[in-house]
Amino acid sequence: MERIIYNGTPYPLGATWDGKGVNFALYAHCATGVELCLFDESGQNESRVKLVERTHQVWHAYLPEIKPGQLYGYRVHGPHDPQNGHRFNPNKLLIDPYAKAISGTVEGHESLFGYKFGDEAEDLSFSELDSAPHMPKCVVIDPRFNWGNDKPLRIPYHTSVIYEAHAKGLTKLNPRIPENIRGTYAAIAHPENIKYLKGLGITALELMPVHQFINDSSLAEKGLNNYWGYNTIGFFAPHAAYSSGGTMGQQVTEFKNMVKALHGAGIEVILDVVYNHTAEGNQMGPTLSFKGIDNASYYRLVEDNKRFYMDYTGTGNTLNANLPNVLRLIMDSLRYWIIEMHVDGFRFDLAATLARELHEVNQLSAFFDIIYQDPIISQVKLIAEPWDVGEGGYQVGNFPPGWAEWNGKFRDCIRDYWRGADSMLGEFAQRFTGSPDLYLDDYRRPTASVNFITAHDGFTMMDLVSYNEKHNEDNGEDNKDGESHNRSWNSGEEGPTENQEVNELRRKQVRNFLCTLFLSQGVPMLVAGDEFGRTQHGNNNAYCQDNEISWLNWEHADKKLMKFTRNVIHLRRNHPTFRRRKWFVGQPIKGIGVEDINWFLPEGDEMTEENWSHDFAKSLAVYLNGKGIRTSGPKGEHIVDDDFYIIFNAHHEALNYKLPPEKYGRCWTKVIDSSIGHADENGETYDAASIIEVASRSVVVLKNPIHDVQDNA
Repeated sequence: MERIIYNGTPYPLGATWDGKGVNFALYAHCATGVELCLFDESGQNESRVKLVERTHQVWHAYLPEIKPGQLYGYRVHGPHDPQNGHRFNPNKLLIDPYAKAISGTVEGHESLFGYKFGDEAEDLSFSELDSAPHMPKCVVIDPRFNWGNDKPLRIPYHTSVIYEAHAKGLTKLNPRIPENIRGTYAAIAHPENIKYLKGLGITALELMPVHQFINDSSLAEKGLNNYWGYNTIGFFAPHAAYSSGGTMGQQVTEFKNMVKALHGAGIEVILDVVYNHTAEGNQMGPTLSFKGIDNASYYRLVEDNKRFYMDYTGTGNTLNANLPNVLRLIMDSLRYWIIEMHVDGFRFDLAATLARELHEVNQLSAFFDIIYQDPIISQVKLIAEPWDVGEGGYQVGNFPPGWAEWNGKFRDCIRDYWRGADSMLGEFAQRFTGSPDLYLDDYRRPTASVNFITAHDGFTMMDLVSYNEKHNEDNGEDNKDGESHNRSWNSGEEGPTENQEVNELRRKQVRNFLCTLFLSQGVPMLVAGDEFGRTQHGNNNAYCQDNEISWLNWEHADKKLMKFTRNVIHLRRNHPTFRRRKWFVGQPIKGIGVEDINWFLPEGDEMTEENWSHDFAKSLAVYLNGKGIRTSGPKGEHIVDDDFYIIFNAHHEALNYKLPPEKYGRCWTKVIDSSIGHADENGETYDAASIIEVASRSVVVLKNPIHDVQDNA
């Protein structure tokens, strides 16, 4: 029976089911021919449809009898001329860049490569092996879903607490979740997981990559997996391996159910997205999608030798966001996840790469311009990892207004301060107050700074205080991978120890990090498991460890540390003093005569310019005036809060601190003491100008109630 084929339309790109049939559209500028390949449920029996309609650079057709669940891919014809950037090979089945779901995995096989193995100048040769039996297939989906009254939460940045987690590792070992769904989107949506997240006090779950990705052949040969997922091949498809209910489109529904459940609990969903490169690698990598569809129209190629790829990402290739079709792909993908999947924001991996025009990172690149102008994308949370591996790629503080940034300088400074580095007080004050040295001059707010001590890449917080050196032997690279300069301190002994004094110091240091993170201005980000002492046994690059090294071990969770973290987070959420939308100005508040912020020495005197430059100083105190919040509430109401006095002591000995005079507050209640793990708003009380002992390497937080207002004007 002859298949019915209509002309179809060039938009939308991808496979779009309208209830009666499917429109297929593929951008392939330099192609001379395109074949749509349809497969039965086994994914093996193939029939081909030649696309004859071409509108500008888009090939398209409409097939009325096709339904959701149909497996498909493409074969694209064109010149095989690698030295000029063209790598067409119709023997290779290709993934649709706009596929909404992908079924199956990439199997390590010679046929996946566009060239013959063993030939001299291999990548210039032409492989006639058919890759279809070893390739995953795209899936036509039914986009219908009952969202009910679900809508964007739009939680303001200044009230946000972000929790970075891996979609699988978060729940894989959680005994409170049914075993058959652990490690999946359904597990994240499970009431037990949501109850935990809600109780912890987080407002946004930032998931590591969930776009469809593939495993690296080099890792597979070692028996390892690309666990982190920074190896994308499908920018519209939720990763099928994280689905508990099948991969023939069910992963889309399961992901939507997860988002709906989290939204119902008041928790936003932020996706870590990797638009800077793809899983196809360099000229020696496989031909899976873009490389075979139109290599020169997707990737940055070396200008005077287009056989090779520009690599600003350290992965072999870089998507060319300067080209209109690539920009459209990125924008269409972002809009899809916002509109159809209801996500609330994105963290852009190696975002400086997307800003590159020619060789320089340009704030005003086309990528930023189009984001700024888009009425949908511009309204969600946009968070940059503001660096890449190219020259001039470290761009912390240089992203435009409207963007938040992972503040790598906050991470480095706070680590250095608590390990006892010299000359830290001045920078510590900048980081604690939201990094005005980075963001103030560009009319940005403290919320431009996403503060973090740890991230998925690097030591966990417990390992940060337990190891001086990385221990990545399990990665199979002779411990040569991963960052060597971690600004860590093992607290006296390397790795696990039975020395209780060292173990207690480590727990105290973790509490110090948590206090500094959640009491600083800006947006705090906590890595899943740091709240209960998770360890990766010194591995600071666990990207390939899809096992107990990376999965959260809930059975060994430190319940006391978990409670302490929860209380510190809720202290922040309960008090607007710690989450201001505008900068401190250091000026007296009318009617009070006391500044919005003051810095103090142990003797009770205010710090002078000379004090900031004492390289040996390891301790300082800060007064935060709750009557000095210079922004109004959502209904225009005046915001006032309790005053707080915070003492940071990174010195190896205890210090006596004199509290401020009475004009700053008459009665102070200790609400946090990291030296003993106390975090409760009903602690000991002290009069003004009292002497309080602050233990070595610890944080003490005191509160002066809001009703204790002195008229000293």
